[in-house]
Amino acid sequence: MSDQPPPHLPTAFGNYQNDIYLRALGGVLPDLPMTFAELEARAAQALPPSVMSYVAGGAGDEATQRANAEAFAHWGLYPRMFVGARERDLTVDLFGTTWPSPLFMAPIGVIGLCAQDGHGDLATARAAARTGVPMVASTLGNDPLEDVAAELGGTPGYFQLYTPTDRDLAESLVRRAENAGYAAIVVTLDTWVTGWRPRDLASGNFPQLRGHCLANYFTDPVFRRLLGRHPQDDPQGAVLLWTRIFGNALTWDDLTWLRSLTRLPLIVKGICHPDDARRAKDGGVDAVYCSNHGGRQANGGLPALTVLPEIVAAADGMPVLFDSGVRSGADMVKALALGATAVGLGRPYAYGCALGGTDGIVHVLKSVLAEADLIMAVDGYPSRADLTPDSLRPLP
Repeated sequence: MSDQPPPHLPTAFGNYQNDIYLRALGGVLPDLPMTFAELEARAAQALPPSVMSYVAGGAGDEATQRANAEAFAHWGLYPRMFVGARERDLTVDLFGTTWPSPLFMAPIGVIGLCAQDGHGDLATARAAARTGVPMVASTLGNDPLEDVAAELGGTPGYFQLYTPTDRDLAESLVRRAENAGYAAIVVTLDTWVTGWRPRDLASGNFPQLRGHCLANYFTDPVFRRLLGRHPQDDPQGAVLLWTRIFGNALTWDDLTWLRSLTRLPLIVKGICHPDDARRAKDGGVDAVYCSNHGGRQANGGLPALTVLPEIVAAADGMPVLFDSGVRSGADMVKALALGATAVGLGRPYAYGCALGGTDGIVHVLKSVLAEADLIMAVDGYPSRADLTPDSLRPLP
């Protein structure tokens, strides 16, 4: 039976804590961590060091990665009383579809390697099916995008595109995503070259150079045509071809072409300057995605949460997706109050995947949603619409 709620109905996500307490009466305590710090610590024990460093690490000395997470602590939510928030409505309408909540799973290129069986992409899709929390599937998957889509069970899935230098290959990936039933295309703009990541450099670890997370390329007819043979017959040549065509340093002149690739909603990821948000809107995108890649790509930048209000203002009514530094339900509530339409979770669900596969991811998603729901209940915010910038106060 699916855990996903009936469509268009508010869900009491906070009831997850009741489930935990009731099981405890029978002597059954949670076998998965209840806090991000413990999730991270236990994932470090469960994952190979190279995979853990890739997931947990960031660019440079990781100051921007830390600043992303710490930025949430600079805001406090006003509690409002006599509101009677017995029921909370977290639903959000995006591109004609109603989500049970504004939470989604951000794309993680090595989520496949986080699962003990190497199929974390499928585990994530199954968690989406069970919870109704949408998934953004990465181009860098261990399983083909069609197989991932088949596990979503009616929950929306978006396909994240790392735009290759070969336009035919880009179009082929988008067409495959359309045919597989993905509901939108998310183009990542800040990862045409890999950022300076000391943890990975120290271990010499770059999973794709070892042939990992390249299933979408190796199963693509255009990629195989460019290679001239089946990737299984020349795995080293396939990896070398990937290194030559992976990253496309896009310019504004490319936006018209990107827009022409699909009739699906087009979302551009990595927008952290209001001028870029305005220009993207003028260029015909359907949403912008405020993110600095969780601090993995460039150190010394601004926390994504800090620029979020400027991006929302510049988007002028267009949806704004957000990620970077989200660790909890409290973080989710604050991002919503600052104007995010939907909030992406990254590392926490990767750690859940490492500890329990689909069950681990479901636990993390339910925990984040329960905390957000209960904060809204206690502090008197019956719906997402009640969470506005005036709900927050900057802390000294």
